[in-house]
Amino acid sequence: MPRAVYILSLGIFTMVTSEFAVAGLLSAVATGLGVSVPQAGYLITAFAAAMALGGPVLTMLLSRRPPKPALLTLFVVFGAGNVLAAVAPNYAVMFVARVVTGVAAQAFFGLAISLAAQLTRPQVRGRAVAVVMNGLMLGTLLGLPMSTVVGENFGWRATFWVVTGLAAVAAIATVIALPAIEATGADDLRTQLGVFRSRTLLLALCTSTLVIGATFAGFSYFQPILTEVSGIDGSVVPLLLVGYGAATVVGNMVVGRLADRSYAMVQVWGLALNAAFLAAFALLAGHAVFAVPAMMGIGLVGVTMNPAMVVRVHRAGNASPLVNTVHGSFITLGVMIGSFAGGLAIDLAGLRAPLWLGAVLALIGIGTVLPELVRPRRASVPAPVAAPSPSLCKAES
Repeated sequence: MPRAVYILSLGIFTMVTSEFAVAGLLSAVATGLGVSVPQAGYLITAFAAAMALGGPVLTMLLSRRPPKPALLTLFVVFGAGNVLAAVAPNYAVMFVARVVTGVAAQAFFGLAISLAAQLTRPQVRGRAVAVVMNGLMLGTLLGLPMSTVVGENFGWRATFWVVTGLAAVAAIATVIALPAIEATGADDLRTQLGVFRSRTLLLALCTSTLVIGATFAGFSYFQPILTEVSGIDGSVVPLLLVGYGAATVVGNMVVGRLADRSYAMVQVWGLALNAAFLAAFALLAGHAVFAVPAMMGIGLVGVTMNPAMVVRVHRAGNASPLVNTVHGSFITLGVMIGSFAGGLAIDLAGLRAPLWLGAVLALIGIGTVLPELVRPRRASVPAPVAAPSPSLCKAES
């Protein structure tokens, strides 16, 4: 892989470390801001909502700029958001900070994946995406426990100062490693949006929402579940999160190898296994010896579906920054749904409820992949692109 692909992975690692920081310090952030744990969890929802809604808009605003200046602009906005989080005097300011960083992170994700496709051959696009998305997995493996350790020892605000420093390092590395690529120019708005009339593309996007929603319904609340239900000491949780992150790295590498050949089957098996692990965690959460392996299983088959999801979206649409950013918006819509609905589930039925919710979302997700398995068996001549169903994503979201 070109060196620039790995540098893009470093940028995503930085973004993800900031995104997951609240999840690793949920109780501390709640106490520091004077809010409940579910309210602190809604900061994860705010980040995801900003990514889903604001990311595509910022991508379009930067679409006529060359990739390198566009990426540097995103680093500046992202860094400013983290500084604001570090000094936030109350919940409202913290909420705004998460929105700012979320918008910048989503635009970065879309542009980074598009550049990975541009810098490599189509035959290895799944592996290229897997390399870039290793930033996401390493953000879970290293960034999340790092932010948790920093927050527990120096206060949760220190975590966001560290992330700001990481952003500066990633920005400098990007300037050095990324080749000078001219701006290709942007099509008019109607042309750019025309690809989203494809029913196949919309269904692929909805699958991504459900894959991530299922995972984040549980992941957003791992820390309180492990400490309050499984009875695990809080000092051990960062080590368990390291193990979870290692599982995501392994899963991402495997999926990246398989995605170019059988992305739909990878999604079906991933969703089925994720549902099984989430249900097992919910049933056995009171027994740490069983709960921890179930959590690791979620790491293997949850967010690791990203390479398969990206390849499916590229084949159903294209690999442009806008398509990748909108795909990222559907992914982070899953984060928003999972974390928000998980918080509501806790209020209604206790800390195990988000795990059950995740299992249900995963099973629904399987239904959105099955048409992709049937479609190639139809007549060899491709059917015309059908107009999208207005209710499709709304119903499945």
